[in-house]
Amino acid sequence: MTDEHRKIKLLIKSGYPLIYLVTWEEDRVLHMLSEVSSELKKDLYIWSLTDGMIKGDKPLASTRTPVGALELIQSKDRGIFVLRDFHHYIEEPFITRKLRDLVMEFRNCPRTVLIISPVMKIPVELEKDITVIDIKLPRMDKMNEILSHITDGFSCQGIEISIPHGEGREEFLKSLLGFTGREAEQVLSKIAVMEGRISIEDMDLILREKEQLIRKAGFLEFYSKVESFEHIGGLNQLKLWLKKRALAFTKRAREFGLPEPKGLLLAGVPGCGKSLCAKSIAREWKKPLLHFELGRVLGGLVGESERNMRSALKIAEGVSPAILWIDEIEKAFSGISDGGDSGVTSRLLGTLLTWMEEHENPVFVVATANDINILPEELMRRFDEIFFVDLPFQREREEIFRIHLSKRHRDPRDFNLELLATNTDGFSGAEIEQIIISSLYDTLSDEVPFNTDLILKNTKEIIPLSVSMKEKIDNLREIAMNRFRMASVEPSLPVFSELDLRGIFRKD
Repeated sequence: MTDEHRKIKLLIKSGYPLIYLVTWEEDRVLHMLSEVSSELKKDLYIWSLTDGMIKGDKPLASTRTPVGALELIQSKDRGIFVLRDFHHYIEEPFITRKLRDLVMEFRNCPRTVLIISPVMKIPVELEKDITVIDIKLPRMDKMNEILSHITDGFSCQGIEISIPHGEGREEFLKSLLGFTGREAEQVLSKIAVMEGRISIEDMDLILREKEQLIRKAGFLEFYSKVESFEHIGGLNQLKLWLKKRALAFTKRAREFGLPEPKGLLLAGVPGCGKSLCAKSIAREWKKPLLHFELGRVLGGLVGESERNMRSALKIAEGVSPAILWIDEIEKAFSGISDGGDSGVTSRLLGTLLTWMEEHENPVFVVATANDINILPEELMRRFDEIFFVDLPFQREREEIFRIHLSKRHRDPRDFNLELLATNTDGFSGAEIEQIIISSLYDTLSDEVPFNTDLILKNTKEIIPLSVSMKEKIDNLREIAMNRFRMASVEPSLPVFSELDLRGIFRKD
């Protein structure tokens, strides 16, 4: 018996009149309700617009319409009544009033109405009378049952099954999270037919199927091409922090007594690698990356934006373990104090804060921000750590030049990287990249050599943000120096060669 089974049974026994079950898995929930009705020895009635009200296998007359269904419920003394896809009708004034009348009658004659729908719509008049239960998608134990059932069936047909026990099987099962039971069965069957096997190597195929789920929802964007830490210059302290948490979502970490990390805020100077780092975490941790653009959840109807926000976060949890990337988060919540949007921004923030505090499934939030002055303090407290990404120092600039020259098929050893880094003090990584690109265009169009001198010439033609926005960036760096952890730490001690050390420790 699942927790949801126990909870629904308890609510029905306690006389709760209206229960709203939010789920895509109608078949699984109907099977569970059939078991509950049998245990409680109550008749089960199931309604849909196409079939009307059905008891057992018997359709009941004059119940095809929502009003007909509610009138039948009103005529019965006892029973459990299930209304499928009733969200289409619940906000109609007559239906809302009829449900309120039923709630008052149920006090004297206990009956229970359960609404099953993938969408939650509750009119304000019924908010105090409805109990909402989110039916979770299958978790690890259920996915393990599904996997065993499918692999046993295909094994009998001669299909090769190659899924080891232990951590390998755990990772494979985690890749299936986010699917309904039926979707998981379909994906595994598709892999077996297409590949002639079901193997641990097929996790990439599962991830591609999962991408379709995210695209259909519309609120999140699935990033299949992510960067590597090798493509990020510097940020040594941030990289170290992330590498130490690479096993954060494993069973081994739970058994070791470690909690799952919740989130990371990357604040700092524009163009210094915050977004690039967010993308690289997915590759380092081998988890799917979801880009959440908060503007997509905004809707024109009252309550629609909050509903969309909850849907997006629920999808992210369904795909877990995953990385949820919110870029330039300060733009979404910058006007929260003026109330110019009738409180929508404030309610969206409240929804996000509550979810970050209470969500159960492993979703790691990576938020980036250019202007930390306008971020609400209650949001900043929700992150495990806040790193400040500053302008790169000398050695980091050398590394950034090396990375961008290599990406464009040039040998960094042919360039004076130390001289280039010295002449780009105050430049961001993005500005250094543009210098390389501009120099390559010069070489292509003017047929001049692509060398250190050409790059230095283009360096002098660019005014970096550290100059054009000096006051703002200086203020940003000053605030961060005393409040946040630095993503990079420049070595303060000189680097000695072996001969230097011999000289320092020479015995006279």
